[in-house]
Amino acid sequence: MLALNLKSEGHKVVEAINGVEALEALRSQRFGAAILDVMMPEMDGFSVCRTARLEGIETPILFLTARNEGVDRVEGLRLGANDYLGKPFMVEELLLRLDRLLEQRPSDAWTQLERSDIGKGKVDFVAFEATSCQGTVRKLSKREGMLLKLLIGREGQVVSREDILQLVWGYDVLPSTRTIDNFILAFRKTFEDDPKSPRHFHSVRGVGYKFTY
Repeated sequence: MLALNLKSEGHKVVEAINGVEALEALRSQRFGAAILDVMMPEMDGFSVCRTARLEGIETPILFLTARNEGVDRVEGLRLGANDYLGKPFMVEELLLRLDRLLEQRPSDAWTQLERSDIGKGKVDFVAFEATSCQGTVRKLSKREGMLLKLLIGREGQVVSREDILQLVWGYDVLPSTRTIDNFILAFRKTFEDDPKSPRHFHSVRGVGYKFTY
């Protein structure tokens, strides 16, 4: 019914039956805006929004959900959503909010980070290149780039392994803890003056990983 209403207003609509399908649509197509339900099968709306923002997808997002408690509204906005509408709602209000989103320019949230200095080195997320503190340039894999962006975006905070698995690997084949450790070791070799005594990339035993400038 929502798709029919949007189409009747002249919008081109792509429908997704679950969160995984919604994320793939956001990755593969360009949209003026996205309407996400929080309670979706396979992958909830919060996870879709969080992963999309981490991957640099700037599409304005409106959450549409029966979970209208204040804490859920705050969580959605914290993850990078642009608006939040609780059920039941008037179609006219939804259309007005959607029009407002379509007029907005994407925000410069930390998830849109393009470059960053790390000690004497630097990282370019557009070119997926890392320049070491010795001046050597190497290519980053997509996973390395996403993990770096996540750690830098949460500078000073411990990022749990669970968050890394969800945000960097999503619902693909999950890596072992050793895989994440190897990424951290590679970051230390690239950006640390003394990889054995790191200043920037820290492992917090039993909890996760932390980045500091």
